[in-house]
Amino acid sequence: MSSKSSPEFHSFQLSEHALKRLNQRQDISLEWIERILTNPTYIQQDPKDYQLKQAFGRIPEYGDRLLKIVYNDQRTPWIVVTVYFDRTMGKKLL
Repeated sequence: MSSKSSPEFHSFQLSEHALKRLNQRQDISLEWIERILTNPTYIQQDPKDYQLKQAFGRIPEYGDRLLKIVYNDQRTPWIVVTVYFDRTMGKKLL
């Protein structure tokens, strides 16, 4: 599944793993996560877990790098599983 729109976004919660990653990667802000979940450039189904989706979006104020967010939108609030800058997909979505 690929799309430029996301189901109606309400709020999100970070999994323990995502929280740990954000503490390690202090260059990623919660505002950026919300921005990408609200208005992603691209969404695809996670190939390893059908309950998860992957949202991508560029962060202009961080060198236009591509942020990848793996999340579960079947729960309320949405659960962010992990988040990181993706160099591989960034080259594909130029």
